[in-house]
Amino acid sequence: GKPTNHKVFGEDIAILASVALMGLAVKQTSSSTGAPPERVLRAVQVMAQAVGTEGLVAGQAEDLAGEGMSFEENDEAGLEHLEFIHIHKTAALLEAAAVVGAIMGGGSDEEIERLRKYARCIGLMFQVVDDVLDVTKSSEELGKTAGKDVMAGKLTYPKVMGVEKSREYAERLNREAREHLRGFDSDKAAPLFFLADYIVNRQN
Repeated sequence: GKPTNHKVFGEDIAILASVALMGLAVKQTSSSTGAPPERVLRAVQVMAQAVGTEGLVAGQAEDLAGEGMSFEENDEAGLEHLEFIHIHKTAALLEAAAVVGAIMGGGSDEEIERLRKYARCIGLMFQVVDDVLDVTKSSEELGKTAGKDVMAGKLTYPKVMGVEKSREYAERLNREAREHLRGFDSDKAAPLFFLADYIVNRQN
């Protein structure tokens, strides 16, 4: 693996880069000349919601507040707290990516909703797998520091579900994600099926 942005350039520049990229995404979408204005407006609203207080900001705030919290394994409150964080962080960003594409491409409301649900599944699945790898792989295998979430006192899926149940949950999310794609053209949906399988089977 390669060093992350904040390791190379520092946290301050990495944060500025993220803000710049969000602005660039809005600029690119709003500058589109191939879609009706109402689609463009709807797409921009989706992006704004994903990164604002109903999305990324809310999830990150809850993540920071939860550091050091103590939950027992199989604690429902711990799982609810964890799901809130990642539905509003990783899943929210993937939902926005899928939904914006569907909106700009002229998808029906039903198609947009199915893609949103698909993206939520793979967003949560990504985080579940990431948490499992963090406690089961070495730093050399991961290309980053293993066990960093545990050391930081972060709430993780293995911490509240155990490793095996976390793996089972990831597999269930993969099945659900694939189910949401049923009915779409199989050739056009093939990359999305591949992406779901890649996420659940990744090893670093």
